[in-house]
Amino acid sequence: MDIRADQALRWWKRVCLEQVLDDRPDLTLRQLTLLLIIYLDPPPHTVRGLAARLGVTKPVVTRALNAMGAMGLVERRRDERDRRNVLVRRTVEGSLYLEKLSDTIVIAAGEEL
Repeated sequence: MDIRADQALRWWKRVCLEQVLDDRPDLTLRQLTLLLIIYLDPPPHTVRGLAARLGVTKPVVTRALNAMGAMGLVERRRDERDRRNVLVRRTVEGSLYLEKLSDTIVIAAGEEL
């Protein structure tokens, strides 16, 4: 699919606007990026690994995960094999959130093309 830069920006604006107008929680760009990594990349996901992937410290990831955990989008559990690691897991609520986001993206793309 070939799209122009202005089309891509209008597409992204539409998706962002739909996110803001929706009754679902607003996510920061960092939170959304973490959520996409957790759901689209194969597990396991650790706080340490996510921090390295984003080039930030573990406390930065922990704060984002705290907020997303309060929304029910992810959950964390101690790794039973290595108690030093915290595993980040998917939830049904997080899957539904991303399903609705993907629907929004598809609709926005269809309107721009």
